[in-house]
Amino acid sequence: MAGKTFKSMEDFAKACGVSRPTIAKYFNNPLDVKPVTRRRIEAVLKQSDFEPNSFVRHLSSKMAINVGIIVPTIYDPFFAKFTSHIETALRGSDMRPILISSKTAADLEEEAVQRMLDFKVAGVIVAPLGNQSRPGVFDRLKSEIPVVSFDVPMGDDVPFVSNDHDFGMRAMVQYLCRSGEPPVLIEGPHLTDNVLIRQNAYRQAMKAEGHEPLIVDFDSEVSWDMERLGREQMQRLLANGLPGKTLLCSNDRIAFGVISAACEAGLKVGRERDDDIRVAGHDDHPLSQYFWPSLTTTAQDTETIASETVQQLIEVIETQALGVKVVPRRKQIRSTLMMRRSA
Repeated sequence: MAGKTFKSMEDFAKACGVSRPTIAKYFNNPLDVKPVTRRRIEAVLKQSDFEPNSFVRHLSSKMAINVGIIVPTIYDPFFAKFTSHIETALRGSDMRPILISSKTAADLEEEAVQRMLDFKVAGVIVAPLGNQSRPGVFDRLKSEIPVVSFDVPMGDDVPFVSNDHDFGMRAMVQYLCRSGEPPVLIEGPHLTDNVLIRQNAYRQAMKAEGHEPLIVDFDSEVSWDMERLGREQMQRLLANGLPGKTLLCSNDRIAFGVISAACEAGLKVGRERDDDIRVAGHDDHPLSQYFWPSLTTTAQDTETIASETVQQLIEVIETQALGVKVVPRRKQIRSTLMMRRSA
Protein backbone atom coordinates (compact mmCIF):
# COMPACT_ATOMS: atom_id res chain seq x y z
CA MET A 1 0.00 0.00 0.00
CA ALA A 2 3.08 2.25 0.09
CA GLY A 3 2.54 5.50 -1.68
CA LYS A 4 -1.20 4.92 -2.10
CA THR A 5 -3.16 8.15 -2.53
CA PHE A 6 -6.79 8.54 -1.48
CA LYS A 7 -9.08 10.95 -3.31
CA SER A 8 -11.32 11.65 -0.35
CA MET A 9 -11.85 11.09 3.34
CA GLU A 10 -14.48 8.51 2.43
CA ASP A 11 -11.92 6.42 0.51
CA PHE A 12 -9.49 6.70 3.39
CA ALA A 13 -12.14 5.57 5.90
CA LYS A 14 -12.91 2.49 3.79
CA ALA A 15 -9.22 1.55 3.67
CA CYS A 16 -9.10 1.81 7.46
CA GLY A 17 -12.26 -0.24 7.86
CA VAL A 18 -14.01 2.47 9.88
CA SER A 19 -16.72 5.07 9.32
CA ARG A 20 -16.17 8.66 8.21
CA PRO A 21 -17.40 10.02 11.59
CA THR A 22 -14.75 7.90 13.28
CA ILE A 23 -12.07 9.37 11.03
CA ALA A 24 -13.32 12.87 11.78
CA LYS A 25 -13.20 12.08 15.50
CA TYR A 26 -9.62 10.82 15.13
CA PHE A 27 -8.44 14.00 13.42
CA ASN A 28 -10.17 16.05 16.09
CA ASN A 29 -8.45 14.11 18.90
CA PRO A 30 -6.80 10.68 18.37
CA LEU A 31 -7.41 9.79 22.01
CA ASP A 32 -11.18 9.98 21.41
CA VAL A 33 -11.13 6.69 19.46
CA LYS A 34 -10.41 3.22 20.80
CA PRO A 35 -6.72 2.17 20.83
CA VAL A 36 -7.30 -0.67 18.37
CA THR A 37 -9.09 1.71 15.98
CA ARG A 38 -6.40 4.34 16.41
CA ARG A 39 -3.66 1.83 15.53
CA ARG A 40 -5.57 0.75 12.44
CA ILE A 41 -5.93 4.36 11.21
CA GLU A 42 -2.30 5.23 11.92
CA ALA A 43 -1.09 2.11 10.12
CA VAL A 44 -2.89 3.17 6.94
CA LEU A 45 -1.56 6.71 7.37
CA LYS A 46 2.02 5.47 7.51
CA GLN A 47 1.59 3.34 4.41
CA SER A 48 -0.04 6.02 2.27
CA ASP A 49 0.35 9.56 1.00
CA PHE A 50 -3.03 10.54 2.42
CA GLU A 51 -3.27 14.11 3.71
CA PRO A 52 -6.70 15.16 4.97
CA ASN A 53 -8.22 18.24 3.45
CA SER A 54 -6.78 21.29 5.20
CA PHE A 55 -10.25 22.52 5.92
CA VAL A 56 -11.04 19.27 7.76
CA ARG A 57 -8.09 20.03 10.04
CA HIS A 58 -9.38 23.57 10.43
CA LEU A 59 -12.81 22.29 11.45
CA SER A 60 -11.22 19.89 13.91
CA SER A 61 -9.01 22.52 15.49
CA LYS A 62 -11.87 24.09 17.50
CA MET A 63 -10.83 27.51 16.18
CA ALA A 64 -13.53 29.99 15.21
CA ILE A 65 -14.10 30.26 11.47
CA ASN A 66 -15.82 33.04 9.52
CA VAL A 67 -19.29 32.51 8.08
CA GLY A 68 -21.06 35.10 5.96
CA ILE A 69 -24.70 36.16 6.30
CA ILE A 70 -26.46 38.07 3.53
CA VAL A 71 -29.98 39.40 4.18
CA PRO A 72 -32.19 41.87 2.27
CA THR A 73 -32.36 44.35 5.14
CA ILE A 74 -31.79 44.75 8.85
CA TYR A 75 -34.12 47.75 8.92
CA ASP A 76 -37.01 45.28 9.08
CA PRO A 77 -37.13 43.88 12.66
CA PHE A 78 -38.26 40.55 11.20
CA PHE A 79 -34.90 40.00 9.45
CA ALA A 80 -33.09 41.50 12.43
CA LYS A 81 -34.69 38.81 14.59
CA PHE A 82 -33.67 36.08 12.15
CA THR A 83 -30.13 37.41 11.98
CA SER A 84 -29.83 37.53 15.75
CA HIS A 85 -30.84 33.86 16.05
CA ILE A 86 -28.42 32.86 13.26
CA GLU A 87 -25.55 34.73 14.91
CA THR A 88 -26.28 32.98 18.23
CA ALA A 89 -26.36 29.56 16.57
CA LEU A 90 -23.11 30.24 14.70
CA ARG A 91 -21.27 31.40 17.81
CA GLY A 92 -22.50 28.30 19.60
CA SER A 93 -20.70 26.27 16.93
CA ASP A 94 -17.44 28.26 17.19
CA MET A 95 -18.20 30.17 14.02
CA ARG A 96 -17.81 33.92 13.64
CA PRO A 97 -20.60 35.70 11.69
CA ILE A 98 -19.93 38.40 9.10
CA LEU A 99 -23.19 40.19 8.27
CA ILE A 100 -23.88 42.20 5.11
CA SER A 101 -27.26 43.69 4.20
CA SER A 102 -28.10 44.20 0.54
CA LYS A 103 -30.41 47.07 1.59
CA THR A 104 -33.07 45.60 -0.76
CA ALA A 105 -31.00 46.63 -3.80
CA ALA A 106 -29.91 44.16 -6.49
CA ASP A 107 -26.56 45.87 -7.10
CA LEU A 108 -25.73 45.80 -3.38
CA GLU A 109 -26.71 42.13 -3.19
CA GLU A 110 -24.23 41.45 -6.00
CA GLU A 111 -21.61 43.47 -4.12
CA ALA A 112 -22.31 41.48 -0.94
CA VAL A 113 -21.67 38.23 -2.81
CA GLN A 114 -18.34 39.57 -4.08
CA ARG A 115 -17.38 40.63 -0.56
CA MET A 116 -17.98 37.11 0.73
CA LEU A 117 -15.79 35.71 -2.04
CA ASP A 118 -13.07 38.24 -1.19
CA PHE A 119 -13.27 37.41 2.52
CA LYS A 120 -12.89 33.69 1.67
CA VAL A 121 -15.45 32.75 4.30
CA ALA A 122 -15.98 29.09 5.19
CA GLY A 123 -19.65 29.24 4.23
CA VAL A 124 -22.51 31.64 3.55
CA ILE A 125 -26.12 31.83 4.73
CA VAL A 126 -28.28 33.83 2.33
CA ALA A 127 -31.81 35.22 2.33
CA PRO A 128 -32.02 36.31 -1.34
CA LEU A 129 -33.96 39.31 -2.61
CA GLY A 130 -36.03 36.85 -4.62
CA ASN A 131 -37.65 38.29 -7.73
CA GLN A 132 -35.39 41.36 -7.50
CA SER A 133 -32.14 39.38 -7.54
CA ARG A 134 -30.11 39.63 -10.73
CA PRO A 135 -29.92 36.42 -12.81
CA GLY A 136 -26.86 34.34 -11.97
CA VAL A 137 -25.81 36.56 -9.06
CA PHE A 138 -25.12 33.55 -6.84
CA ASP A 139 -23.60 31.19 -9.44
CA ARG A 140 -19.93 31.76 -8.57
CA LEU A 141 -20.67 31.82 -4.84
CA LYS A 142 -22.40 28.43 -5.05
CA SER A 143 -19.54 26.93 -7.04
CA GLU A 144 -16.78 28.08 -4.67
CA ILE A 145 -18.25 28.26 -1.15
CA PRO A 146 -20.72 26.10 0.83
CA VAL A 147 -24.07 27.93 0.79
CA VAL A 148 -27.44 27.48 2.50
CA SER A 149 -30.44 29.75 1.93
CA PHE A 150 -33.38 30.60 4.16
CA ASP A 151 -36.73 32.32 3.57
CA VAL A 152 -36.25 32.30 -0.23
CA PRO A 153 -34.69 29.38 -2.16
CA MET A 154 -31.60 29.83 -4.37
CA GLY A 155 -32.29 26.80 -6.57
CA ASP A 156 -32.52 23.04 -6.31
CA ASP A 157 -28.75 22.73 -5.86
CA VAL A 158 -28.68 24.65 -2.55
CA PRO A 159 -30.01 23.45 0.83
CA PHE A 160 -32.97 25.54 1.97
CA VAL A 161 -34.82 26.14 5.23
CA SER A 162 -38.03 28.12 5.53
CA ASN A 163 -41.33 28.64 7.22
CA ASP A 164 -44.19 26.42 6.03
CA HIS A 165 -46.16 29.27 4.45
CA ASP A 166 -48.86 26.93 3.14
CA PHE A 167 -49.60 25.48 6.59
CA GLY A 168 -49.62 28.88 8.29
CA MET A 169 -52.01 30.48 5.81
CA ARG A 170 -54.39 27.51 5.85
CA ALA A 171 -54.51 27.55 9.66
CA MET A 172 -55.29 31.27 9.70
CA VAL A 173 -58.04 31.00 7.08
CA GLN A 174 -59.63 28.12 8.96
CA TYR A 175 -59.60 30.09 12.22
CA LEU A 176 -61.05 33.25 10.65
CA CYS A 177 -63.79 31.36 8.81
CA ARG A 178 -64.88 29.50 11.92
CA SER A 179 -64.79 32.52 14.22
CA GLY A 180 -66.59 35.04 12.03
CA GLU A 181 -66.97 36.33 8.49
CA PRO A 182 -64.64 34.65 5.93
CA PRO A 183 -61.52 36.72 5.17
CA VAL A 184 -60.63 38.81 2.16
CA LEU A 185 -56.94 38.51 1.27
CA ILE A 186 -55.05 41.82 1.07
CA GLU A 187 -51.89 41.13 -0.90
CA GLY A 188 -48.53 42.81 -0.57
CA PRO A 189 -45.85 43.39 -3.20
CA HIS A 190 -44.66 40.32 -5.08
CA LEU A 191 -41.06 40.57 -3.92
CA THR A 192 -40.67 36.80 -3.54
CA ASP A 193 -42.64 33.70 -4.47
CA ASN A 194 -43.69 33.37 -0.82
CA VAL A 195 -46.53 35.77 -1.68
CA LEU A 196 -47.80 33.37 -4.34
CA ILE A 197 -47.48 30.37 -2.01
CA ARG A 198 -49.60 32.15 0.59
CA GLN A 199 -52.10 33.25 -2.06
CA ASN A 200 -52.55 29.69 -3.32
CA ALA A 201 -52.90 28.38 0.25
CA TYR A 202 -55.58 31.02 0.91
CA ARG A 203 -57.51 29.95 -2.21
CA GLN A 204 -57.38 26.28 -1.30
CA ALA A 205 -58.30 26.87 2.35
CA MET A 206 -61.26 29.09 1.46
CA LYS A 207 -62.63 26.46 -0.92
CA ALA A 208 -62.14 23.78 1.73
CA GLU A 209 -64.21 25.89 4.13
CA GLY A 210 -66.95 26.29 1.51
CA HIS A 211 -66.28 29.93 0.60
CA GLU A 212 -65.29 31.73 -2.56
CA PRO A 213 -61.81 33.30 -2.37
CA LEU A 214 -61.68 37.08 -2.68
CA ILE A 215 -58.27 38.65 -3.27
CA VAL A 216 -57.45 42.35 -3.35
CA ASP A 217 -54.53 42.36 -5.79
CA PHE A 218 -51.48 44.43 -5.10
CA ASP A 219 -51.73 47.52 -7.32
CA SER A 220 -48.79 49.71 -6.38
CA GLU A 221 -45.05 49.91 -7.04
CA VAL A 222 -42.90 47.01 -5.87
CA SER A 223 -41.29 48.22 -2.67
CA TRP A 224 -40.13 47.01 0.73
CA ASP A 225 -41.92 49.95 2.36
CA MET A 226 -44.84 47.71 3.24
CA GLU A 227 -46.46 49.67 6.05
CA ARG A 228 -46.95 52.61 3.69
CA LEU A 229 -48.21 50.33 0.92
CA GLY A 230 -50.68 48.66 3.26
CA ARG A 231 -51.96 52.03 4.47
CA GLU A 232 -52.41 53.33 0.92
CA GLN A 233 -54.15 50.12 -0.15
CA MET A 234 -56.59 50.37 2.74
CA GLN A 235 -57.30 54.04 1.98
CA ARG A 236 -58.23 53.06 -1.58
CA LEU A 237 -60.49 50.30 -0.32
CA LEU A 238 -62.23 52.62 2.14
CA ALA A 239 -62.82 55.15 -0.62
CA ASN A 240 -64.47 52.54 -2.86
CA GLY A 241 -66.15 50.39 -0.22
CA LEU A 242 -64.64 47.54 1.77
CA PRO A 243 -65.07 44.12 0.13
CA GLY A 244 -65.53 42.50 3.55
CA LYS A 245 -65.22 43.00 7.28
CA THR A 246 -62.47 40.43 7.84
CA LEU A 247 -59.16 41.35 6.19
CA LEU A 248 -56.30 38.85 6.05
CA CYS A 249 -53.05 40.55 5.05
CA SER A 250 -50.26 38.65 3.32
CA ASN A 251 -47.81 39.80 6.01
CA ASP A 252 -47.84 41.71 9.29
CA ARG A 253 -46.24 44.86 7.91
CA ILE A 254 -49.09 45.23 5.40
CA ALA A 255 -51.49 44.64 8.30
CA PHE A 256 -49.91 47.47 10.30
CA GLY A 257 -50.61 49.87 7.44
CA VAL A 258 -54.16 48.56 7.03
CA ILE A 259 -54.93 49.03 10.73
CA SER A 260 -53.41 52.51 10.67
CA ALA A 261 -55.68 53.62 7.82
CA ALA A 262 -58.72 51.98 9.42
CA CYS A 263 -58.16 53.79 12.71
CA GLU A 264 -57.65 57.10 10.92
CA ALA A 265 -61.03 56.54 9.27
CA GLY A 266 -62.65 56.04 12.66
CA LEU A 267 -63.12 52.27 12.40
CA LYS A 268 -62.74 50.04 15.43
CA VAL A 269 -60.48 47.06 14.76
CA GLY A 270 -60.92 43.88 16.75
CA ARG A 271 -62.94 40.74 17.36
CA GLU A 272 -65.46 42.13 19.83
CA ARG A 273 -69.12 42.44 18.79
CA ASP A 274 -69.08 46.23 18.54
CA ASP A 275 -65.87 46.32 16.45
CA ASP A 276 -66.16 47.26 12.77
CA ILE A 277 -63.53 45.05 11.12
CA ARG A 278 -61.13 42.24 11.88
CA VAL A 279 -57.54 42.31 10.61
CA ALA A 280 -55.04 39.44 10.65
CA GLY A 281 -51.51 39.04 9.36
CA HIS A 282 -48.74 36.50 8.86
CA ASP A 283 -45.18 36.17 10.27
CA ASP A 284 -45.47 37.42 13.89
CA HIS A 285 -43.40 40.53 13.32
CA PRO A 286 -41.60 41.46 16.59
CA LEU A 287 -43.99 44.39 17.06
CA SER A 288 -47.18 42.39 16.41
CA GLN A 289 -47.82 41.64 20.06
CA TYR A 290 -47.33 45.28 21.13
CA PHE A 291 -49.17 46.99 18.27
CA TRP A 292 -52.69 48.12 19.14
CA PRO A 293 -54.84 46.24 18.82
CA SER A 294 -52.35 43.39 19.17
CA LEU A 295 -52.23 41.58 15.85
CA THR A 296 -53.67 38.13 15.27
CA THR A 297 -51.04 36.46 13.13
CA THR A 298 -49.17 33.27 12.29
CA ALA A 299 -45.81 33.06 14.02
CA GLN A 300 -42.77 31.82 12.15
CA ASP A 301 -40.50 29.79 14.43
CA THR A 302 -37.48 31.97 13.65
CA GLU A 303 -35.25 30.37 16.27
CA THR A 304 -35.78 26.85 14.92
CA ILE A 305 -35.40 27.99 11.31
CA ALA A 306 -32.14 29.75 12.20
CA SER A 307 -30.80 26.75 14.12
CA GLU A 308 -31.69 24.35 11.30
CA THR A 309 -30.09 26.68 8.73
CA VAL A 310 -26.81 26.78 10.65
CA GLN A 311 -26.85 23.01 11.16
CA GLN A 312 -27.35 22.44 7.44
CA LEU A 313 -24.47 24.79 6.64
CA ILE A 314 -22.18 22.88 9.01
CA GLU A 315 -23.19 19.63 7.31
CA VAL A 316 -22.47 21.07 3.86
CA ILE A 317 -19.08 22.44 4.95
CA GLU A 318 -18.02 19.14 6.49
CA THR A 319 -19.39 17.04 3.64
CA GLN A 320 -17.63 19.08 0.96
CA ALA A 321 -14.41 19.10 2.98
CA LEU A 322 -14.53 15.31 3.09
CA GLY A 323 -14.81 15.17 -0.69
CA VAL A 324 -18.39 13.86 -0.65
CA LYS A 325 -21.11 15.18 -2.95
CA VAL A 326 -23.72 17.26 -1.14
CA VAL A 327 -27.35 16.21 -1.51
CA PRO A 328 -29.34 19.42 -0.88
CA ARG A 329 -32.09 19.16 1.72
CA ARG A 330 -35.18 21.30 1.99
CA LYS A 331 -36.91 21.71 5.31
CA GLN A 332 -40.02 23.65 6.24
CA ILE A 333 -40.79 24.56 9.85
CA ARG A 334 -44.44 24.81 10.84
CA SER A 335 -45.74 28.05 12.28
CA THR A 336 -48.07 28.77 15.21
CA LEU A 337 -51.38 30.63 15.20
CA MET A 338 -51.32 33.62 17.54
CA MET A 339 -54.90 34.68 18.36
CA ARG A 340 -54.84 38.26 19.59
CA ARG A 341 -57.20 41.24 19.75
CA SER A 342 -57.27 42.35 16.12
CA ALA A 343 -59.17 39.29 14.84
